[in-house]
Amino acid sequence: MVSRVRVWLNRTYAENVFFMDQLRRNPSDRAVEIHATHGDADSPVLAAADTADLEPEGLSPAAYVEYALDQCQRRGIDVFVPRLQQSAIVAHRAEFEAVGTALLAPPPEAVAVFHDKVIAYEAVQAIGVPVPPWWRVRTAGELVAAVEELEAGGHKACFKPASGAGGVGFRVITRAPFSLAHLNGFPSPYVPLDLVVEALEQADEPVDWLVMPRLEQPEVSVDCLTGPDNRVRLAIGRTKNGRRRGFTLHEQWLEPARRLAEGFGLHYLSNIQFRMFGDEPVLMDVNTRPAGGLHQLSLCGVNAPWAAVQLALGEDPGEMVPPFLGQDYTVVAGPRPLRAVSLPQQRVEAGPLLPAVPAPVDSVEVAAQVLPL
Repeated sequence: MVSRVRVWLNRTYAENVFFMDQLRRNPSDRAVEIHATHGDADSPVLAAADTADLEPEGLSPAAYVEYALDQCQRRGIDVFVPRLQQSAIVAHRAEFEAVGTALLAPPPEAVAVFHDKVIAYEAVQAIGVPVPPWWRVRTAGELVAAVEELEAGGHKACFKPASGAGGVGFRVITRAPFSLAHLNGFPSPYVPLDLVVEALEQADEPVDWLVMPRLEQPEVSVDCLTGPDNRVRLAIGRTKNGRRRGFTLHEQWLEPARRLAEGFGLHYLSNIQFRMFGDEPVLMDVNTRPAGGLHQLSLCGVNAPWAAVQLALGEDPGEMVPPFLGQDYTVVAGPRPLRAVSLPQQRVEAGPLLPAVPAPVDSVEVAAQVLPL
């Protein structure tokens, strides 16, 4: 009798309720039990899991590793998919293996390269993958100089944190003065240069930003599954052009993604994002974790989360070619259950939440349902 697989996702994105759904609906018909932890008692991943805990707040990276090791040992975790404190956790892979847990994450060297976008851009340029022009800025003067150089070349300037994920902190520079136009309608990523300069001059400490040209659509996110042998088993591009989404197997996107995944050892699931700079695809970002939209590959007949768990368990799924490419689609919000009772503000000594039973009445919207166009 084949034993069930116990998988843990820590403080992950709400969209990963679909990642969890795919693990349970795996083509091997293997029993899967999912443990989830989060800092927000109303995260839908807690309700979607079989068992759940609130995570203690304020832990140092080292203390979080100890917490994670304890969770894995007490819960009998077979495969741990770390998002929070990923870099600290992967540095202790041998300790997790000693308690019987495989980490579904790249080695520490790969995580370190792509934690800092400047280091990442320098590294990928060295192996011939195109990147956009960029400037690392920490002061108002450096920002203005970078913006002026970009504008002189006919480009619109934007900036984002040198380290970060999910588009947090991304802004587009405009020369238009602040006016009611900035207050009408929905919030916009556009910010007037003079206000940014003023904020920098009044800041108590320097920022660490990457300034680059605003890249053009389409955006193509290549989801890769790579084995510990550095060989890519699966690579599919998800295209984004406004509301319209689709899929691609064109080598102009897949070839540089494979080169990065294999060259830097991006083991298991990674997401490599490109956009257009002129008529050339250039690297935008690399995520050393499963993308929130990974489940959308199910529209191509592929269950990437389960194939990754198989790899982590030492069960090689082999090269995976999608049997078809799904039709174009869009993403809409849909309800997901929450736990029946919202828990009080998290405390370090908070106990476990067992079991995680979905509530029939409370719900939260998760913007990841896919519908054909």
